[in-house]
Amino acid sequence: MKLQELIHTLNYQVPFNSAESWDNVGLLIGDETSEITGILTTLDCTEGVVDEALEKDMNTIISHHPLIFKGIKNINQSDGYGAIIRKLIKHDMNLIALHTNLDVHPNGVNAMLANRIQLLDTSILSPNLHHYYKVQVFIPEDSSETFKSKLSELGLAQEGNYESCFFQTTGQGQFKPVGAANPTIGTHDKIEYVEETKIEFMIRSDQKVLAQNAIEKYHPYETPVYDIMQMSKNSNSGLGVIGHLEKALSVEEFVQHVKKQLDMKSVRFIGNLNDKIQNVAIIGGAGIGFEELAQQAGADIFLTGDIKHHEALDAKIAHINMLDINHYSEHVMKEGLIQLLQRWFEDLNVPIEPCKINTDPYYYF
Repeated sequence: MKLQELIHTLNYQVPFNSAESWDNVGLLIGDETSEITGILTTLDCTEGVVDEALEKDMNTIISHHPLIFKGIKNINQSDGYGAIIRKLIKHDMNLIALHTNLDVHPNGVNAMLANRIQLLDTSILSPNLHHYYKVQVFIPEDSSETFKSKLSELGLAQEGNYESCFFQTTGQGQFKPVGAANPTIGTHDKIEYVEETKIEFMIRSDQKVLAQNAIEKYHPYETPVYDIMQMSKNSNSGLGVIGHLEKALSVEEFVQHVKKQLDMKSVRFIGNLNDKIQNVAIIGGAGIGFEELAQQAGADIFLTGDIKHHEALDAKIAHINMLDINHYSEHVMKEGLIQLLQRWFEDLNVPIEPCKINTDPYYYF
């Protein structure tokens, strides 16, 4: 398999443009024309991870956290990140990052965490809004089929795997040409009644200008009548997951369950030790700011990482239970991404493994 095939599929399944604007995802280092010898999945790309890939003759690493993120002023052997970049380039290796685009994917990091914790009936905690436009055009009935055909040829009125997605109703329109009008139908200074069709269809947010130009070009009237209305709906992607356990657990039972399922040596609980836990919301990494949304959604506890002292104190005062599961809990993506890759590729003819290196920067005592 060539790298460009992998990049194309990843961009289709986990769109790079769905990442946050500040993020850095996609191919960070590599050659799209190169042949993949193997894929190693990892949370972070450290020098130890690169060494493991080299030992296994795997020339492609997919990491969750981008190696090239903050401004890098130089790439030299003495600099930690520079040494990693130099080693990747020296050995003709490829590095791909799937970060916040994998976070908001419906089967991404948060879904992987939820699966590990054995949550049931999960849904997205904070769905992304999908913006689009609804278009309605009024046109003489005998011109409607030709008009719709022209719009379809331009790729308008498509929904997923369906083309020519129109709805139409008929009615009577009227107008009176005056002044310098050059009407297709009717005469000056006389009201004209026409059997018209109202055609309705949806377009993507990036197709607005295309739709306007097409209507002006292919509509038979000198002055077409149409509306383009901005709409929005919840998409199937977004941040976080909420679901429930099979049965309610005490705080202590729940904490031990999470530590075991996520292979975490240490976690920190904030809240009421006497509460029962069944409904659980999760945002992997650093999800502070969504704890109130989780509570409003009915969560008995909110799981995330990197909780600071004052954030924990604010949550306790607000009677919000939280569990700091550490940013490294996102390591579940190593195995989870392999399952996704095996699903996206019918015949994945290269070896693929999760990295064995523990890249958690903390020691626990």
